[in-house]
Amino acid sequence: MSLVELRNVGKKYYMGEVQVEALKDVSLDIGKGAFVSIIGPSGSGKTTLLNLIGCLDRPSEGSITVDGQDVGGLTRKQSAIFRGEKLGFVFQSFNLIPVLTVAENVEYPLLMVRNLPKSERRSPVARMLEAVGMTDQKDKYPDQLSGGQKQRVAVARALVTSPSLVLADEPTANLDHKTAQMVIGLMKDMRDELGTTFIFSTHDPRIVDQVETVFHLSDGILLDQ
Repeated sequence: MSLVELRNVGKKYYMGEVQVEALKDVSLDIGKGAFVSIIGPSGSGKTTLLNLIGCLDRPSEGSITVDGQDVGGLTRKQSAIFRGEKLGFVFQSFNLIPVLTVAENVEYPLLMVRNLPKSERRSPVARMLEAVGMTDQKDKYPDQLSGGQKQRVAVARALVTSPSLVLADEPTANLDHKTAQMVIGLMKDMRDELGTTFIFSTHDPRIVDQVETVFHLSDGILLDQ
């Protein structure tokens, strides 16, 4: 059964008076528990596609279904609720909150999105910190961490709500080879343990070599799978 379905999706936007067609008639299916990558050169539409699947933008045409929900027509508030309940995000820039500790960064979605009481936040935070090997660093702040440690915290934060789908935009771009392999392995372990679907937007061969399916975009067109 597909977790993500795109049917004839297009996305147009304007740069000044010039219309840009970022995606053109894209159709694809991604199953539950999949580990897939969207590849292509800069400007090919990878990030646009990820933003549409992640309810951060709306398609100009076509339909997008995520976990049974038609997300293309959701209001901004409905999209925010859906993201909080179903999705996790991992970014190349980590996006950690500098004034919060490691544990508080991981806890943040449970508080701000789920609004869970502290007694219900403690256990999932501890479980995720242990899973990414950051329990001993839980009281440190982001500026005290290495790039690999920051990315592990970002992965823990993305997974703490047990999302159906994690979207990762160039998650290894700032990491050395050893750290990148560790982070990829961690996400694959989380997929195997929790059944989470991972979609990567990347041109990093270290990720492409590890995924099961590759979607190739060029100039907004899906060339092959």
